[in-house]
Amino acid sequence: SARDMIRHIFHILILCRERNTLTDFFADKPTVKGVFKMVKISPSILACDFSRMGEEIKRIERFSDYLHVDVMDGIFVPNISFGMPVISSIRKTTDMFFDVHLMIDRPERYIDDFVKCGADLITIHYESTAVPAAVLKKIRACGKKAGLSIKPKTDVSVVLPLLPLCDLVLVMTVEPGFGGQKFIPYTLEKIKKLRTMLNEAGLTTDIEVDGGV
Repeated sequence: SARDMIRHIFHILILCRERNTLTDFFADKPTVKGVFKMVKISPSILACDFSRMGEEIKRIERFSDYLHVDVMDGIFVPNISFGMPVISSIRKTTDMFFDVHLMIDRPERYIDDFVKCGADLITIHYESTAVPAAVLKKIRACGKKAGLSIKPKTDVSVVLPLLPLCDLVLVMTVEPGFGGQKFIPYTLEKIKKLRTMLNEAGLTTDIEVDGGV
C-alpha cells in the first residue's frame, strides 16, 4: 500500500542515520547538518496496489519528491512490468515528477515514446545499449533530464566519460528486475567512489540508489 511504501522509505533513512552512512558519504558537503534536506524520496510505483494506483499515488504526493517508475521488458531483466500506456494513464492523475527507470534492451528505440507519455527524468542502463552517450544526448535534446544506471557488478568507472551527459547516476544496490532483494553491501563503496568522481569533475550530478535493505 502507499503507507507501506512510505514506511519502507523512512525505514531506509532511519537505518542510514543510525549507521551514520549518509553523514559519511556527504561529509565533504558544505552542510552536513542539512544532509537529510539533500535527500530526495522517490518511492517505486511497483510497491503500490495496482487496483488502486491513482489513489495510492495521491496518498504519497506530499511525502515524496519523485515517483519512481520501473519499466521492465523481460529481456534486459527477467521480469515484465508495464509500459507507455500505464504511464500515460497515471500522468493524468498527478503532477509529480516522474522518475522513469528503463530496465529494457536498446532503450534508444523508445525515448520519444516515454517523453510523450509524461516522463520527466529518463534513466537508462549502461549495460542495455551499445550507444549510451547517444541515448543520453537524445533524452536531453527532448527537454528531459537524463540518468544513467549501472548494475551491482558493473565497475563504476565506466560512467566517468559519460558524466557530463548525466543529470543523475543510479547505482543499483540489488540486481535489477525484482523487488524484495537484500542490499548488497559492497555497492556502498561504488557510491563513495562515484561521489569522489563527481567532486573531482566539479559536477553537481545527483546520485540515486535503488535497492533493498
